[in-house]
Amino acid sequence: MLLEVRDLHVEFRTRDGVAKAVNGVTYSVAEGETLAVLGESGSGKSVTAQAIMGILDMPPGRIAGGEILFKGQDLLTMKEDARRKIRGADMAMIFQDALSSLNPVLSVGAQLGEMYEVHRGMSRKDARAKAVELMDRVKIPAAKQRVGDYPHQFSGGMRQRIMIAMAMALEPSLIIADEPTTALDVTVQAQVMDLLAELRRELNMGLILITHDLGVVADVADKIAVMYAGRIVEAAPVHEIYKAPAHPYTRGLLDSIPRLDQKGQELYAIKGLPPNLLAIPPGCAFNPRCPMAQSVCRGEVPPLARVAEDRSSACFFWKECLGA
Repeated sequence: MLLEVRDLHVEFRTRDGVAKAVNGVTYSVAEGETLAVLGESGSGKSVTAQAIMGILDMPPGRIAGGEILFKGQDLLTMKEDARRKIRGADMAMIFQDALSSLNPVLSVGAQLGEMYEVHRGMSRKDARAKAVELMDRVKIPAAKQRVGDYPHQFSGGMRQRIMIAMAMALEPSLIIADEPTTALDVTVQAQVMDLLAELRRELNMGLILITHDLGVVADVADKIAVMYAGRIVEAAPVHEIYKAPAHPYTRGLLDSIPRLDQKGQELYAIKGLPPNLLAIPPGCAFNPRCPMAQSVCRGEVPPLARVAEDRSSACFFWKECLGA
């Protein structure tokens, strides 16, 4: 197993109270495997990823408990110098807003080459040659001529390819892609996802794909973890989730996907809004929005329990949900 997150808790101390952003998240990723982490904005997907990468702003953030094992080593007990050597070389992250993540006053060649200069001790000339190779690898046309261009001179899709090139520069074992297709049109989304899948197969790396779009991950992910209010509420192989979700929230997300056979009909939306993390409702956090909620859901927190082989759900009525 490449990465194991065990009972991770992350909170943010604010003037209004403590926001519990991550509440006991547990998941794992093996070599060559893609895990898709799904959920609405504010569900804790990106905060979990930042905790894994060690880039969480502390304060106000604080890791309140849990373990993050990478190749058997607990990242949370490592000294910062040791963790910095892992970051970029052994694990890397692709951020959702490429334009704000790239330095606007440095050419893309300089930013890509810096990885080799810092981590591999290469000369600037050799690092620039490697930058051209990377740009070719992620299918940026005329890479040799464009290596000196700046981020604003590239389209949104090309900037995202540069971010992917930067993440895979040192051929890490694990890449975390945080909403890598945000603000891209559908055709470019498909190209970016195909590129990630191709690189994963080529390098046999683990991939964590963070998104709120179930349609994006259908052909890419091996397994899915669905998050709500800082908890995983369902985890299963990708095809099992699509065939029959075992949690009402997952079913709501699936029903929200536009379908060709429903042309002209009103698009389904889950009623209500995600909870305020400063005041998560008692019992199941999804109960105020859940069409299946009963009194037990408002009084007790359902455990994330195994409901089938390689499958778990945090719902008291998972059987009814499967049969719905």
